[in-house]
Amino acid sequence: MRLAEDRFYNRFPYIIITAKGQPDVATRLFLRKMKMELKLPVLALVDSDPYGLKILSVYGCGSKNMSCDSANLTAPDIKWLGVRPSDLDKYKIPEQCRLPMTEHDIKTGKDMLEGDFVKKNPGWVEELALMVKTKQKAEIQALRSFGFQYLSKVYLPLKLQQKDWL
Repeated sequence: MRLAEDRFYNRFPYIIITAKGQPDVATRLFLRKMKMELKLPVLALVDSDPYGLKILSVYGCGSKNMSCDSANLTAPDIKWLGVRPSDLDKYKIPEQCRLPMTEHDIKTGKDMLEGDFVKKNPGWVEELALMVKTKQKAEIQALRSFGFQYLSKVYLPLKLQQKDWL
């Protein structure tokens, strides 16, 4: 909502997908259609936790339950824009906005390090390994600690101008 309210799309010609939970078929189909029609890069803005990367993987390579229809429902060249584990220090996310990973989070992260989708991108492996090592996670909302427009006025413009995605 913040990006739409600030009309972020007028300044930056990208498709930026955020998520609340696993993406449904309609959203994935719509994303695929937008990507094909508009020919714009697809970037994911997800929480810095293993589940954020799982959501990104569903957009990128599909879900196990619908593997037969993955070609019509994916954006295989989707990029991980943020919030990445390295961003926590790079953007000085306050300690009170960082969350400790649970044992289940750590196990999920380690399991994902063995998955083909993550392995094919060395940057993702590095970021996920950092997350598991530091045992810290953060939600996109952690960026609000710098003000309600920090996401649209500082964080995303910097990342997009620097092409800081994986």
